[in-house]
Amino acid sequence: MENARNRRKDLSGIVTSISGDKSIKVTYNYKIPHPRYRKVINRKTVVHVHDEKNDAKLGDRVEIMETRPISRLKRWRLVRVVDRAPVYGGDVASETEVAKAATAAATDAE
Repeated sequence: MENARNRRKDLSGIVTSISGDKSIKVTYNYKIPHPRYRKVINRKTVVHVHDEKNDAKLGDRVEIMETRPISRLKRWRLVRVVDRAPVYGGDVASETEVAKAATAAATDAE
């Protein structure tokens, strides 16, 4: 029989907000088919995450795990930072700037 601790949910998402000391918001994107028309729809869920060491920065890809309630909204904790966000000129780039840079690089490569 499995241990109850091993059945916790794991997610991977992007840090979209740093909302105070030891707190971040992580956006988890996923796709589901429409119930009737079967077109694939993009969805997202924003979860509040406990970051004990204040390790995550805006735009980082992180791995999180479900945990006991830590505060009114926080039910997840940071496991590790998978990828660091690219830094341009000393400032952390927003998601739109990263997307524009990637598009420009792909266009230049062609």
